[in-house]
Amino acid sequence: MSSPPAIIPRSSLAPAAASGSRVPVAGPWITEHEVERVADAVRNGWYDNATAYVDAFEAGFASYVGRRFAIALPSCTSAIHLSLLALGIGPGDEVIVPESTWIASAAPATWVGATPIFADVDATTWSLSVDSFLSHVTDRTRAVVPVDLYGNMPDMYRLVAECDQRGIVIVEDAAAALGARIGDRAAGSFGATSVFSFHGTKTLTCGEGGMLVTDDAALVKRVNVLRDHGRWAGDPAFYNREVAYKYKMSTAQAALGHAQLDRVRDLVDKKRQIFRWYERRLADVVGITLNAEPAGTYNSCWMSTMILGREYEMTGEQLGQALSDRGIDTRPFFRPLSSLPAYADRNLSAINAKRNSVSYRLGRTGINLPSALLLDEHQVEYVCSQLLDVLH
Repeated sequence: MSSPPAIIPRSSLAPAAASGSRVPVAGPWITEHEVERVADAVRNGWYDNATAYVDAFEAGFASYVGRRFAIALPSCTSAIHLSLLALGIGPGDEVIVPESTWIASAAPATWVGATPIFADVDATTWSLSVDSFLSHVTDRTRAVVPVDLYGNMPDMYRLVAECDQRGIVIVEDAAAALGARIGDRAAGSFGATSVFSFHGTKTLTCGEGGMLVTDDAALVKRVNVLRDHGRWAGDPAFYNREVAYKYKMSTAQAALGHAQLDRVRDLVDKKRQIFRWYERRLADVVGITLNAEPAGTYNSCWMSTMILGREYEMTGEQLGQALSDRGIDTRPFFRPLSSLPAYADRNLSAINAKRNSVSYRLGRTGINLPSALLLDEHQVEYVCSQLLDVLH
């Protein structure tokens, strides 16, 4: 695997202070290959070629994750929204979502008139706990949005079996898990639909963008109507049969994603290499837990993440501030959704702090360490040395 250039000079033990640059928490690895592809799209992606890069990106991405169909969209959030709409989820329905995730996993349930129900995560994978999911199932549960958090994956085989038995549909949120696997199945190969993000922080980026993948031709037909202002294929121009949405990806974005897909193995390998650098330095430190990789799984390590144990009288947020003062950018572990002001009107935080205790503990004690694709080993060593200095 070729190595990306370093952001910060290797000559200093404290690169952020020496160069005036900060150690970034996330960011892409862009080469001339991507630049040339996007330039070609800008020059030639018009007229008869207007959909060529979108079509190529969709076909290549579907093949990569092992799905029949892929639909390029402006965001992962829009992919979840369209999934729920196309699956007929609506008022009176409940959609189970893990507490530990970005609000985009849950907000579309509200948009379609359903109620998001927050379940706990597994202490090892930090992804949806199947036991907690089952404890939240009611006769109104229509869907679940399991999240492949930070490149981890939940016990998808068990979850699929439980959902099939109960008639609950799965919308797999693989936003941050491109390249992950469980058994011989890729992240994004489970569920009625699966969704991905191509935000600028993700392993594969379009700057912004998302993808919905599925094996269901009828769902594809419905999603294509919903994402194009309610126009049916083959209808006269500007003949809208229903009020719908405008959810499409541009040619330039698709060209960038298509070029990145050519390099997806290198991109995932680099994420795992960054994690291995952290693992070698921190794995044996008492009171620190890093990303897990249970037997039979392959963690794509979008974020190298650390959980503080009881040995440290410090929260993840406090640690992040201390590292920021030393020129190191981090992100907090996701706060439980039920603790956010956005859901304060539901008065769930006190109840869920007990019922979903793992998510609440991780939200207090977790932190995402710098994981940008242009990091080198010297920078990771600097982060680790400063982190241990703060803790000890």
